Amino acid sequence: MNTHRIRVGIDVGGTFTDAVAVDATTLELLGQVKVPTSHHHEDGVAHGIVEALDRLLEQTGCAPADVAFLAHGTTQATNALLEGDVATVGLIGIGTGPAAVLTRRLASFGKLELAPGKRLPLAYAHVTDPQDTAAVRSAVEQLKGEGAQVLVASQPFSVDRPEGEQTVLDAARPYGLPMTAAHEITSLYGLHKRTRTAVVNAAILPRMLATADLVDASITKAGVTAPLMVMRCDGGVMALGEMRRRPLLTVLSGPAAGVAGALMQERVSEGVFLETGGTSTDISVVRRGKVAVRHATILGKTSYLSALDVRTVGVGGGSMVRIGEGRVTGVGPRSAHIAGLPYACFASPDELRDAKVDTVQPMDGDPADYAVLDAAGGRFAVTMTCAANALGRVPEGDFARCDPESARAAIAPLAAHLGTDVATAATRILDAGIAQVKAVVDAMIRDYRLDKDTAVVVGGGGGAASVTPHLAHTSAMEGRIARHNEVISPIGVALALVREQVERIVPGATQEQILAIRAEAERAVVAQGAAAEGVEVEITVDPQTNTVRAVATGATELRTQDRSHRADDTERLHAAAASLKTDPAAVQVLAGTAAHTVYGTETRRRLRPTRRPIRIVDVDGVVRHHAADARVETTTVAGAPEVLARLVGESTSYGDGGVRAPALRLLLGSRIADLSGVLDPQPLLALARSELRSRAADEPVVAVLEVRS
Repeated sequence: MNTHRIRVGIDVGGTFTDAVAVDATTLELLGQVKVPTSHHHEDGVAHGIVEALDRLLEQTGCAPADVAFLAHGTTQATNALLEGDVATVGLIGIGTGPAAVLTRRLASFGKLELAPGKRLPLAYAHVTDPQDTAAVRSAVEQLKGEGAQVLVASQPFSVDRPEGEQTVLDAARPYGLPMTAAHEITSLYGLHKRTRTAVVNAAILPRMLATADLVDASITKAGVTAPLMVMRCDGGVMALGEMRRRPLLTVLSGPAAGVAGALMQERVSEGVFLETGGTSTDISVVRRGKVAVRHATILGKTSYLSALDVRTVGVGGGSMVRIGEGRVTGVGPRSAHIAGLPYACFASPDELRDAKVDTVQPMDGDPADYAVLDAAGGRFAVTMTCAANALGRVPEGDFARCDPESARAAIAPLAAHLGTDVATAATRILDAGIAQVKAVVDAMIRDYRLDKDTAVVVGGGGGAASVTPHLAHTSAMEGRIARHNEVISPIGVALALVREQVERIVPGATQEQILAIRAEAERAVVAQGAAAEGVEVEITVDPQTNTVRAVATGATELRTQDRSHRADDTERLHAAAASLKTDPAAVQVLAGTAAHTVYGTETRRRLRPTRRPIRIVDVDGVVRHHAADARVETTTVAGAPEVLARLVGESTSYGDGGVRAPALRLLLGSRIADLSGVLDPQPLLALARSELRSRAADEPVVAVLEVRS
């Protein structure tokens, strides 16, 4: 049943602001609009956001009160750093004796290069005693005199003892400057890296605060009562208040929006997501239903910012072809957009009449080997999109599709120049472009140990058809273009879950400490509007670095999709069989809950143990998890503690690498509780008990265990 409530996602790009409306119940795309990004308006990008929202509501016939969820992603923070458009940071170092030596070295952050010829504007002052209010205020006045617009306080070991940093900020509060403490940005040790992350966060803080206030006021004025959320760089969203504290989390959030769309709309559980624009392709990984993140490199230095692991290749739909010595020598990195040339395939056959191949130098410093067509209608670029259309790789209705006759006419002069036919020339163009993408995809598959038998390649972005189909064809991997690929990023914003990550370095972490960190992450997402009953928390304990990491995710409201969209038993069985690459007759139902079914088969190997691969399939027929060899057992909430203790005890391995508990997942209600990041059996069982708490004693629980080698 349609509730007529909508989820709105707005993606603020460098040139255009895209907005979509998604039905809050069925998750069906209801409308999409594109407006120019309003960088130069007196209200900045906020004006474009409100304009996009107004047009979207008009298009869908919805009222502001119908908006159940509103989120936006922005490149503003990224652009500010790239362009050097940041505030002057006043850094107050705290410490005496050896600690003073360490903090005084932080003044070197003024040498960080933002852009060619632009360094991070930073002023430094030192206080030995944070309780000395007069000294703190003298330091603030010194920094203000040097132009500081925002303050950062940093002290060694503030992760454990934050009182010093907080006392300094309290004393500085009367001066009215935006402020932050290093311990508020990250709870990880490492004074230099922690402070550098805090300083970069502070540099964009005033500008982002101004934008946040304008957007918030504009949305409220428009009559929207749903809280405004902002896209994070790790694929989730956060409340506006959280963005005001840590705007750095929005850096690199552009690619994160696209992969969030692939996760939520395409329901990818294992694979590679390619977001292809006109000039480049962003490549990211989904492993076991989660985006791959790592500590990001910002301004050439590693940080404590956990961001999507995205790798960019300079090949996109508009990438121009390079030729020499009678062959295609490469594709890109220059695109038709940057060169100021139209795509040849979007010209009419009449405009392409009498076309002759020439080579040009698109921009100063470029090699003069980029192919163009000089024809009756002017000069045109030969691009990846032209080649994909000529080979019929671009599906009907795609943003990049053109008239097939025009595409072949665009490639024909180049084919003649190369001494071959149109199909061969187009294939050579795509081969040259895909080679660069394939090298990165192969590396990421190795890095994340993806299962190539089950991994899929999903393409998004307006240029998806120029890269993804040919890559899938040449790599023998399953590939597809995401639905509504040209607006996959705002769809990702609209469907993204509230996310929070808590990291602590805790040597020899106890059960109580791990549970406390888990609870902190859960409270954080609930405080930002996530429905408590739907929150999932993934815990990872790294014994090598003593890092305990809790990643909590949850929806701002529990979404119940229309039952008419659910797959039946046969569809789910065939989905599992296809993923297992076996006949459906060889697949068995091993266990299940109302939301998930576990399917399995057996793989017998000569002289080696029999394997029992499994697939967990949800009610929509999507494979949510797969394992090459797993043990599955069903129990109840009341019986689970005893059953899990036995299973974990039987499946724990002991060796030179230490104790390694099995990778455990629990199917509970509508959730998959992923406890696979915990290696120690006792904390693992404690976490499992915490997942069972407050549930009915007779509720079914399915345990899926994978023994670690």
